[in-house]
Amino acid sequence: MKRLVVLGAGESGVGTAILGKKKGFDVFVSDKGTITDYYKEVLRNFEIEWEEQQHTVSRIINADVVMKSPGIPDKVALVQQLLEKGIHVVSEIEFAFGFTAAQIVGITGSNGKTTTTMLTHYILQQGGLDVNMAGNIGDSFAKQVTEKDAPFYVLELSSFQLDGIKEFAPHIAILTNITPDHLDRYDYKFENYIASKFRIAMNQKEDDYFIYDADDKVIVEYLEKYPIRSKLLPFSLTKRVENGAYLEKNNITITIDNNKIIMPTENLALKGNHNVKNAMAAATVSQLLKIRKTTIRECLENFHGVEHRLENVLKINNVQYINDSKATNVNATFYALDAMKSATVWIVGGVDKGNDYTELFSLVNEKVKAIICLGVDNSKIINAFGNCVDDIVETQSMKEAVKMAYKIAERNENVLLSPACASFDLFKNYEERGRQFKEAVREL
Repeated sequence: MKRLVVLGAGESGVGTAILGKKKGFDVFVSDKGTITDYYKEVLRNFEIEWEEQQHTVSRIINADVVMKSPGIPDKVALVQQLLEKGIHVVSEIEFAFGFTAAQIVGITGSNGKTTTTMLTHYILQQGGLDVNMAGNIGDSFAKQVTEKDAPFYVLELSSFQLDGIKEFAPHIAILTNITPDHLDRYDYKFENYIASKFRIAMNQKEDDYFIYDADDKVIVEYLEKYPIRSKLLPFSLTKRVENGAYLEKNNITITIDNNKIIMPTENLALKGNHNVKNAMAAATVSQLLKIRKTTIRECLENFHGVEHRLENVLKINNVQYINDSKATNVNATFYALDAMKSATVWIVGGVDKGNDYTELFSLVNEKVKAIICLGVDNSKIINAFGNCVDDIVETQSMKEAVKMAYKIAERNENVLLSPACASFDLFKNYEERGRQFKEAVREL
């Protein structure tokens, strides 16, 4: 009997443990932190052995395969020890991939992955395909392969998940964009992070597809240097492309093998140029998978987006409060500020992942009237934007930040939570941060 050890008992870890158990592995789950009561109960029900608040090395290095959760860096001594012993260390995505025959749409990128994943899944589902959605969203891929495997999956994939693949190959891969993010995990080298994102295409073959942003210099230059095997389908807001998607006179045109679909951007439910790109990527997949054009058009007109991503919360005294808690990096915040049409009070801060704020200067000068810092250490934000705005205020809780914003914002202005940082200093995750923001706004 092969031994599977799972490091980390979150959604992906427990999903992998269940799949391993069902496939006849001897399974052991080890978590350095505490395991939630819910997951303990699940592990007990499946009679899977587990430990918490420690890693017992002797019970781990006798594994045939180790699945480590995306949150554990490769540099950790235990992982290094496993690799030195020649033990396969994989991500949940890689492990589950071995047990499904499904066609996979894999979506990665620094920003836009969640929206593109949800939109793609929505169109394929409305088009009548039996399709599951997993990865960074909802139930884990492994759990779905175990319980309700489907012929199609749309997977949102982070660079950490891609770092742990060996055989994984999506039939259709989407790379939305690449901007510096998570550099703390990549020795602060942007090129390491770029290579990590491109792992999504490393096992693709000639009859697979790679959909990418042709306006993204980083992607285009990498493709020139390191060509990939799959068929390229670019999308662009600035240039015409023969196969793929482009924007011309406010119309999106998508062409695949002389088969065209044209759609006016004013009909898109999601506003902003970044969402035009997300729509192009999702529609290109849908056309590849032979969804009817009318279905694609209707879905793009009806899909209203993702919680915590430029989500309008409430208007109070003619001030619009906007929750963009999902903006955990500078580029995501760039899109948010770019979408603001009037003066904005900007709530920013959290755990900095090696951010370079210079690309925000012109937008902040143009649109931001005051900055409210929400983090344990705000010095970098204060130093970066001290010359751009007159008002910079430090706060230590969401309630305090929202009350402060309420005092500063005037009629027809916006209050935007778009932190450009991870949330772990004051919140469990970006969802909790966003929910607290919405609660604080409703209590005003």
